[in-house]
Amino acid sequence: MRIFKDQIWHISILIIMLFGMYYFVINDSTTLKGEFLNISTKHWLIISILSPIIHQFFVVICWRIELYQKGLSKRVGSKEYAFKLYKIGFAILILSRLVTIIFLAVSNKNTLEINSNIILAITLLISIPTIYTLYSVHKYFQIDRAFGLDHFNPEAVKNIPFVKKGIFKYTSNGMYIYGFLILWIPGLILMSKAALLVALFNHLYIWVHYFFTELPDIKMIYKK
Repeated sequence: MRIFKDQIWHISILIIMLFGMYYFVINDSTTLKGEFLNISTKHWLIISILSPIIHQFFVVICWRIELYQKGLSKRVGSKEYAFKLYKIGFAILILSRLVTIIFLAVSNKNTLEINSNIILAITLLISIPTIYTLYSVHKYFQIDRAFGLDHFNPEAVKNIPFVKKGIFKYTSNGMYIYGFLILWIPGLILMSKAALLVALFNHLYIWVHYFFTELPDIKMIYKK
């Protein structure tokens, strides 16, 4: 079925990444040190890993069912309402990625032994492209397109040229290259190994989404 196109690669790489995470954690006990809100770092780690997994599978299912079968639109009565409901779910899940990393960083704080001035410099350095990317998405790319409007209304957007302004003047993947740097900031500020590990997982995992879900869909929708 076209809905599951390339998802065997998605799942296979995800399994490899999870094994990598597990290997790192069992060989560095400091990644499980601490607690927050009476919840151990171990459980915050699990929650913060589940968040991007649930989010990306949610997007795959919604995008593909709507793109190939109009399944959501038929169920709720219109593509506009279907997209609105999808956006609510997407917004909650994308925010959960950041929130759970923040909670994990608080739980596992001060486990990274690096000079605080170096941490501050790195944080400021990555904040600049992050902020510029968020600005560029809002001003040039438009939020609805970032959510995946082309899967719900391909006829309305397929003839719109790709954005070449703001951060997108330098790269077509600004959101994934620079936007996801925001997930590194909590771990840096609170010097948390666990939070930085999950930020790395998020940043790598979004490329799994790009190559095995978004890129194949782009080729299908835009015929390029």
